[in-house]
Amino acid sequence: MAKNPLKQILDIRRDEAPLAVLMFLYFFLVITTFWILKPLKKGLFIGFYDQTGFDLGSIHLTGSQAELIAKVLNMGVALVAVMTFTFLVRSFKRQQLTFIFSGFFVLCFVIYSFLVDAPSSWTVWTFYLFGDLYSTLMVATFFAFLNDSVAPDAAKRLYGLIGLGGVSGGWFGTEALSLKINDLSLSEWLWVCLGIAAIIGLIAFVAGRLVDGRVAGKEVVEIEAVVEGGNPALEGAKLVFRSSYLLSIVAIVGLYEMVSTIMDFQFSATIEHYLDGSAIGVQFVRVYTLTNRVAFFIQLFLTSFIMTRFGVGVALLFLPAAALMGSVGFLIAPVLLVGSALNTCDNGFSYSINQSAKEVLYVPTTRDEKYKAKAFIDMFVQRFAKALAVGLSLLITLVFAGFQSLRWLSLVTVVILVFWIVAVRYVGKHFGELEEKQAA
Repeated sequence: MAKNPLKQILDIRRDEAPLAVLMFLYFFLVITTFWILKPLKKGLFIGFYDQTGFDLGSIHLTGSQAELIAKVLNMGVALVAVMTFTFLVRSFKRQQLTFIFSGFFVLCFVIYSFLVDAPSSWTVWTFYLFGDLYSTLMVATFFAFLNDSVAPDAAKRLYGLIGLGGVSGGWFGTEALSLKINDLSLSEWLWVCLGIAAIIGLIAFVAGRLVDGRVAGKEVVEIEAVVEGGNPALEGAKLVFRSSYLLSIVAIVGLYEMVSTIMDFQFSATIEHYLDGSAIGVQFVRVYTLTNRVAFFIQLFLTSFIMTRFGVGVALLFLPAAALMGSVGFLIAPVLLVGSALNTCDNGFSYSINQSAKEVLYVPTTRDEKYKAKAFIDMFVQRFAKALAVGLSLLITLVFAGFQSLRWLSLVTVVILVFWIVAVRYVGKHFGELEEKQAA
């Protein structure tokens, strides 16, 4: 009998469907908001400094170079986020964390709705940091909830559908922004985000009740282990440095962030070089829309199929392969089309197959590792790696002046990609061993 092709793509059992659908919707709305905020904050920042630039002491920076400084500042924001998240997971879990962070962002949306339409430099910088903080906390909260609710075997089947919620949200968010960007002001877009945050809280409530009903009475020992703890800034780090498996995940996350930061800088600088005025924001929205269409296709047709048929390790190789193609292309031809394609080579795969596969890596770990170690990796390690890439990018562009010097950054990404692929090969093998041990 011929196999059902749909089942090959999305293999969901009947009893798993309610949670899968709820988490699909949860992730859909988180990423919808993220992709509304991302081009808005980026366009506002680059556009604010497009004509005048930014003076850092005696050094004059372009808008895209000033954005690199903002990414360095994000590391400090991320450190505070790690400490806050780790402190809260001692007393709260799953839907409770969602309620706390959703409420915080609702308040922030209200405040910024009165500031962004006539922004000062303070508003531009803090709004940029706020947009990054949203993705840092809400995505981490979502995956902590999800990874704490499923088994490894179920994760490989469910994360394809659930991840599809994320890429669908990205596609929907950028399409909506593209269609209505001139019809709504920045403040009105923030009120849209506020409404979405309220719906996320409602979905988390229903999903939490469903999961709590399944695991009632089974988590007492683990929860007690989580409640105990020392310095919230160090708990996750200690767990990471005790485990070669978690260190290999650190390598994957850190090396990716370095490559992604360099590619994003090349992408932003290319648009800034070739375009002016309102065309800058329009191009960002256009590229992000294409990127999310690609991510949707990959997530729908490849992610679950690759993970269940070939394994998580193979799925994790797709992104570095795409990044390698994009970097070599920009090295050869640093033009608007190729520079814009860098974003698609990165985010088209990172927000689809790579994110789903990376999150599955945490499923066979302990609850402490799912919450504390993962928070340290996703928040602090990511931002630290970005800061390294920012310093490198600034150094090269300040020493070698001119747009054409940007192509040589691609040589750096190619070297980093080699180490990234080695880390993927190791973690894929180790994940298989942990999966077999947990199934035994």
